[in-house]
Amino acid sequence: MKIALAGAGAFGEKHLDGLKNIDGVEVVSVVGRNLEPTQAVAAKYGIGHATTDLAETLAIPGLDAVILCTPTQMHAAQAIQCLDAGKHVQVEIPLCDSLADGEAVLAKAQETGLTAMCGHTRRFNPSHQFVHDKITAGELHLQQMDVQTYFFRRKNINAKGQPRSWTDHLLWHHAAHTVDLFAYQAGPIVQANAIEGPHHPDLGIAMDMSIQLKAESGAICTLSLSFNNDGPLGTFFRYIGDTGTYIARYDDLVTGKEEPIDLSGVAVSSNGIELQDREFIAAIREGREPNASVAQVMPCYRILDALDRQLAAAR
Repeated sequence: MKIALAGAGAFGEKHLDGLKNIDGVEVVSVVGRNLEPTQAVAAKYGIGHATTDLAETLAIPGLDAVILCTPTQMHAAQAIQCLDAGKHVQVEIPLCDSLADGEAVLAKAQETGLTAMCGHTRRFNPSHQFVHDKITAGELHLQQMDVQTYFFRRKNINAKGQPRSWTDHLLWHHAAHTVDLFAYQAGPIVQANAIEGPHHPDLGIAMDMSIQLKAESGAICTLSLSFNNDGPLGTFFRYIGDTGTYIARYDDLVTGKEEPIDLSGVAVSSNGIELQDREFIAAIREGREPNASVAQVMPCYRILDALDRQLAAAR
């Protein structure tokens, strides 16, 4: 299977690291904003084609699929461009930063019948898979999720500390992980509330935010997000259930008493990004809907839109 990667930044390289572990896959092109660093990434991974033009890549003979790790604001238009070119597409989270854009991607995916997936990695992390398996087996009924998403980003930089060409967003990007995961674990969300702190004078975005969610099952979720946190960075999930408490940190899981849980038998890899890419490739090969398809994650973006409108009305 011939795959192209658009967006050769910090997260794009995580996909390239995962893809090299998957049999029968060849990355044939890398697309980036500036040619020289894009060529450097292509050389690092032994990829024969580098460009700044997605259309040039889409014209490569035999290309099957594209993974988009480009700036959020480009996701929807580029996903539609890939689908129009007859290519399967995986869009990194978030799918969009407006509901209309997300609905347009869904409509195009349904029109073409191609595989369209969104990179909601938390569905694939072994830590969250372990909890999901317990829930689906009836061994755990979720009562509450308590989630902290904390970064220190008072300047517009990426995960490598390099200047970004676009502005990140607590609601449409970082909250998307938890809103979708909560629905995935607890069921459909029926109530959602949000409040935000002051907006950054230059970036124009809220630097702190609090979100409350309630599922149809009765389970609740409290999500705290910050770009002002000068301390441990990342997202930390506490699952409180009727038969146990679990704390997930990326691909690691402990009990509420900090006892490590062996996740070696949960999946074929301990890397959530690789597992996400494996699902994308398997769905294409098997002609089926992938976990985290655009259709499956759209309820998350409808909730985000409702929260966005709620926050705007409160300003």
